[in-house]
Amino acid sequence: MKKIGIFGGSFDPIHEAHISLAQDALTQCSLDSVILVPAKLQPFKLDKQVTPAEDRLKMVQLAAEDKPGINVSDYEICNDCISYSYLTMREMTRLNPGSRLYFITGTDAFLMVEQWKEASELLSCYSFIVGTRPGYREDELKECMERIRRMHGTEIINIDNIQIDVSSTEIRARLSEGKSIRGLVPIAVEEYIINKGLYR
Repeated sequence: MKKIGIFGGSFDPIHEAHISLAQDALTQCSLDSVILVPAKLQPFKLDKQVTPAEDRLKMVQLAAEDKPGINVSDYEICNDCISYSYLTMREMTRLNPGSRLYFITGTDAFLMVEQWKEASELLSCYSFIVGTRPGYREDELKECMERIRRMHGTEIINIDNIQIDVSSTEIRARLSEGKSIRGLVPIAVEEYIINKGLYR
């Protein structure tokens, strides 16, 4: 049975911490592949201005092109509806029959998972891989994982991922101030941002 990780997000822009988490999940959980799924309209970010979907998709594709085992899906980008995770996971299940799917997320997002639309379906039908930072909301996360395992029988894997202190918010701020983002995003992504004049 193939094991496939699904990693969604705004990726505005995608950066080295995203790629590192995907690669750590791939190796530490012995996944066959990780699929990056940029969102068109994230339910928790409907009030925020985001970079055009086509640009975010292209940056994700550039970031993944030289990373073995890391693939990209345009499923959410090509849909006009809100990017609900349960719908994406249903589609990934349809496209990968017989595979075991793992939803990849960070600590902050996982702590909110019970508030997501159709959360019980997600937690009952899929496994979760959670990337963490040592000491960061550790007790809260442990309590959350224990509760979810008890209520839904969810397989939750807490991986020891490499820590890269960078966020999309920080990158956008640096670019708006004319500062360098060298080393914070893959080189191909940096070149795309500069050539397109994004985040200025």
